[in-house]
Amino acid sequence: MHGVDDGDGRDADGPDSGPASETAGDAGEAAGDARQESAPRQPALLDSLAPPPAPSLPAGAATQQPIARVLLDSGVPHLDRPFDYVVPADRDERVVPGCRVKVRFSGREMLGHVVERAEAAGTSSRLSLIHKVVSSTPVLAPQILQLAEQVAARGAGVASDVLRAAVPPRVARVEKEFEGLVPPEESLRPETPGLRRAALALTSYGPQSWVEMIVSAVREALEPGEGSDGAAASDAGTGGDAVVVLPDQRDVDRAATRLEEVFGAEDVARLTADVGPTPRYRAFLRLRMGQARIAVGTRSAIFAPVAAPRLIVVLDDDDPSHAEPRAPYHHVRETALLRTVQTGASLLFLSTARSLEVQRLVDLGWLTETAPDRQLRREATPLVMANADSYQQEHDPSAQRARMPAAAYRTSREALEHGPVLIQVGRAGFIPAVLCERCRSRQECPSCHGPLTIPAHHGQSRTLRCRWCGLHHRDHRCTVCGHGAFRAGSRGADRTAHELGRAFAGVPVVSSTGDHPVESVSSQAALVVSTPGVEPVAEDGYAAALLLDGDAQLTREGLDVPRRVLARWFRAASLVRPRREAARGEGTVVVTAGAEELTAALVRWDPVGWARRELARRRELGLPPARRMLSLTGEAQETEQLIGQLQLPEGLAWIGPAPVDEERQRWLLFFSYAQAEEVVGEIRRVRRTHSAHREGRGVRIAVDDVDALQF
Repeated sequence: MHGVDDGDGRDADGPDSGPASETAGDAGEAAGDARQESAPRQPALLDSLAPPPAPSLPAGAATQQPIARVLLDSGVPHLDRPFDYVVPADRDERVVPGCRVKVRFSGREMLGHVVERAEAAGTSSRLSLIHKVVSSTPVLAPQILQLAEQVAARGAGVASDVLRAAVPPRVARVEKEFEGLVPPEESLRPETPGLRRAALALTSYGPQSWVEMIVSAVREALEPGEGSDGAAASDAGTGGDAVVVLPDQRDVDRAATRLEEVFGAEDVARLTADVGPTPRYRAFLRLRMGQARIAVGTRSAIFAPVAAPRLIVVLDDDDPSHAEPRAPYHHVRETALLRTVQTGASLLFLSTARSLEVQRLVDLGWLTETAPDRQLRREATPLVMANADSYQQEHDPSAQRARMPAAAYRTSREALEHGPVLIQVGRAGFIPAVLCERCRSRQECPSCHGPLTIPAHHGQSRTLRCRWCGLHHRDHRCTVCGHGAFRAGSRGADRTAHELGRAFAGVPVVSSTGDHPVESVSSQAALVVSTPGVEPVAEDGYAAALLLDGDAQLTREGLDVPRRVLARWFRAASLVRPRREAARGEGTVVVTAGAEELTAALVRWDPVGWARRELARRRELGLPPARRMLSLTGEAQETEQLIGQLQLPEGLAWIGPAPVDEERQRWLLFFSYAQAEEVVGEIRRVRRTHSAHREGRGVRIAVDDVDALQF
């Protein structure tokens, strides 16, 4: 069920939100029909052609454009449309398109945004006055409203849910700084699209490479004619605004700092939740009022209200943080594509790897490939060695079984003479999992079924400890084979740091995890143990890197696990200095995994080739992103009832149900891109019908949610 907070902590999804009471105005339609029946009957044809009678406006209504169309802040599907309200004369100047208001809806007070002012209403029902103007600041730009509607239509969702991510919460004292200002007129050019590129960045020595590529692209878009590429600068137009979307706060700080150095702090606005509500809302209003031209931020920055978007940059579009975890589960990549078509802005996907979705657009010719040639890749990338290749197996037969083979130790010792060494591990903690020595099954607590861990005194006490309930189990036996000997399924960052500290005496060990991230390290010799995504940046690049636990990461369930692991490898390896033949060990990456196709792509530094081959396999199997997918998750009765009312194109069939837990089940539907508009539109129609009848609100509907595919 969707709950809506109207700003006063009350739930607007109550018993009076059904179809019989959609608005105070619509509630009068029945009375209007009754009055018409008492009047002399006219011919049916004339009745159908006659316009509806204008509603009588209540006393105190504004004289000019007295009607305001309000989009309610509600996640209820059948309320996903503007409703007509009357503008009071005493609030006429404050009710402007894009402002926040409160209205009476079915006896309750609800928040909403004014979409537009109009001379006449779209209904003959009795209309209500706007109850309160929360703020006259026009926070909702017309292009952002249109974009939110397109995102909702693509994801079978509700526009108000998208707007919650697009428009930050209000901070009243910040609005006082912008009183009297008027947003600049929007300048969109969808008829003349800019450059659309998919670029690979060789980010040796940390983020300097991709930061400079972003600065160069922004300069070409905002200052045409001054960029290094004359053609690109010419295509960029006559200048405008730029939107840069990055995976996390660390990347935002790096890019924004450099952009402020080049263009000035007054032209750059940071849109992230980590800065706090007040700075975030101030940055949002600076962009809305035209005081800043460059929006830099995380996921929600894709909706930055710039008036003249000329460039949209998305870094590492395959990063999971770009996916919105709340309905309608939209992704930055897809939103950027929609906004590019809407505004005509140039588009740049910049990454160290290559996502399958971007590769599909490159194959179609919609995006232009921008990748370094083979010689440049060789000069700018480190030397990569895989422990599973034939050469390493011949010289070290135990390399594939060992967590840290001899080549990894040797590379670490040699590289420490030249600088820090990065060690990427799959998980945080000490020993995240315990496996049976004989059958390799994961061990669980007999009491609470939580994961077991091996305590430090296991050798003497023969006990295992539960990580959930804390109970110790002496002489534990495997529930599958009855064996009594166990091994660590994977060692976390803390255990790895402990072991390396003993193996490399006198060398500092730095641990960076999601709970305790480290931003950067110096160029001094050190062992830096990190989980994926929070690798510190070395001042002069890492001398070497060890990518451990590859097989453990690849055993996780999910269709996209291999490509995500490969992307993590490329990001970590890109922090290492280029190969140098004169210095043994320096500029070397060692990856420990048995997946030869993935390790070969890393050894060749060929993310495009791997993405092209994987995409071809997805086409043969009919899997995303070669085809689109929709998933329904909920209780059996609700999902089956919803599916039974859908009228899908001929030839489409549901796959399922598959159990999710004891109460819920999941259905999957695969369809082509040509069928997407019809299929998703039908899902939205049935969802509105169910919502109006107070049914099916517990069903989770997600479009292109590949994580729903578990094998």
